[in-house]
Amino acid sequence: MPERFLLQILRNLVTHGILQSTRGVEGGYTLLRRPDDISVLEVIEAIDGPLGSEVPVSEGLNSESQERLQLALRQVTRTARQQLESIKLSQIVRPEPSEVA
Repeated sequence: MPERFLLQILRNLVTHGILQSTRGVEGGYTLLRRPDDISVLEVIEAIDGPLGSEVPVSEGLNSESQERLQLALRQVTRTARQQLESIKLSQIVRPEPSEVA
């Protein structure tokens, strides 16, 4: 992964209150909250923006079909958001050995 791309991701996570940046030789990035309090949805939306379901109007679909498609996509998005919100960072990331008591 290019360094510039990684730095942009880290900046987004700082901006959204997920990470804290510390400058200097001993600097780096640390979580601002416990992993139990950070959802996968928060991380995804901090990096990519809000999870959405809108699709452009298709010339091949009449307005009723377009509305049904939009409704179906909103339902899929709602379910995906609920699932991603329920998964916490602590469930997918192991603590560093120094963090284990």
